[in-house]
Amino acid sequence: MLGWVITCHDDKAEELLERLEKQYGPLAQCRTVNFWRGLSINMLGRMMCDALHATDSGDGVIFLTDIAGAPPYRAASLMSHKHPACEVIAGISYSLMEQMISSRESMSSAAFRDRMVSLGAPHVTSLWHQQQKNPPFVLLHNLYE
Repeated sequence: MLGWVITCHDDKAEELLERLEKQYGPLAQCRTVNFWRGLSINMLGRMMCDALHATDSGDGVIFLTDIAGAPPYRAASLMSHKHPACEVIAGISYSLMEQMISSRESMSSAAFRDRMVSLGAPHVTSLWHQQQKNPPFVLLHNLYE
């Protein structure tokens, strides 16, 4: 099963999880990380690292964030490069999470990411989708030859 780390500004992450659990009961492998004003980036990273390890069963983890480019998204992006099957999605909503909740058990992290972005377009994106817009810099020639 894919783990979920819901990370948003203020208490939005907890509100989303509470609504989901009220509807579907306790969600296994699901944690929240709230980004409060004044919280250091270092502490945010540590909290998200703890949540990542608490939700990862080996199938992968999906970071669900509220705003692309904001501190929770950036912290999740940095962690996702170090862990296999880790995806970062931005622009989440309750209705979108509700549509995807049953897919946690049957989809790979990449398939989950693609499906969630397609359902939420144009307001939802992912780190992978953003990277496809801006491919890495590649030297076309070696200046030292």
